[in-house]
Formats: sequence, structure tokens, C-alpha cells
Amino acid sequence: MRLGVKTLVGIACIALAGTALAQEYPKLRPGQWDLAIATKSRDGQPQKSTMCVDDALQREMMSMGAGMSREMCTKNEFKRDGARFVGTAECKIGESKIVSRSVMTLTGDTAYHTEINATYEPPFMGMKDSQTVLDGKFTGPCRDGMTPGDFVGPQGQKFNIRNVASGKGAAPPAAQPAPRPKAPQ
Repeated sequence: MRLGVKTLVGIACIALAGTALAQEYPKLRPGQWDLAIATKSRDGQPQKSTMCVDDALQREMMSMGAGMSREMCTKNEFKRDGARFVGTAECKIGESKIVSRSVMTLTGDTAYHTEINATYEPPFMGMKDSQTVLDGKFTGPCRDGMTPGDFVGPQGQKFNIRNVASGKGAAPPAAQPAPRPKAPQ
């Protein structure tokens, strides 16, 4: 089972949204970040992505996640313990009730490690449970023509999170990488 990059970004926003509701959100250094998202269903092989962030985008993502959380969740509790943010949530996506627990650990403002464990009843997209690990590392100023909100996924697909949030979607097809040819069989 492979979740799309936009789905994973949405899950991450919801998972972190409670911090915006309960206290100051975890502030990351503005610039370019390398991300690795691993799920149990992918046998632990992380999907690597890159994202450009600034302070305004971080606030917008927390606000977007908080809004999604208010619409979808009946419980969303987060507590800060030093550099750790621990959250529990009960949400509904489609017909499935999701119960999740997340722990985000910050290393200053230049790295984070987040573990999210969730159960789904009834199963969501064939999943009864999931374990997701998100690791982020600051790599310096935004480069390669990236601006705040730009996200480059594991297959090279590029979109701006602000466009997705406003309903404009991903980058136009011409900006997407050409499909990779399939290996001969």
C-alpha cells in the first residue's frame, strides 16, 4: 500500500496541528529541508522529498492542519515536553475512524523525527493500522529555483503546498518530470 505524497503531507499537517492549538508550534529554520517518510507498508524504505519553508508557510501549514483537524477529529490532544511534542487524535476519513498517537522530537530548529502510529476501523484503503516515520533535516537556503511552499516528491513531482491548499493543485503537466521508461521485460 503506497500513499501519495499529498496524502502524506496532509497526514503530517493533521498530526502536527494540535501543537498550533495547544501552544506555540514547533518552529523550523526557514530554508530547504530534506524529508524522509517511511511507512511499515513500504518495508521501511523511505520516500525522499525536498521542501522549501519560511515562517509564514509554517504558520499556514499549522493553520491548515488545525482546520482539517477541527473538521475531521473529535479528539486532538497535544502536549509539549521540552523538545518533544506528543499527540493523540481520533479522526474520521471517509467511513474510517482513525486513532493515532504521534511523537515529534526536535533537534533545535534544524532537524526533527516524528513517529505516528494509527489504527483504522474499518480499514482505510485496505489498512488496519500504520506506522509512519518522518525525518526532516535543514540543508541550507532554498535553492534550485525553489520558493517557500515548493515540494518535490520522491518521483520528482513538484507542487506548491499553497496551491494545493487553495485548490489549484500540483504544477502543470509541463513542469512535471517526464515519465521514466519501463524496463524491458
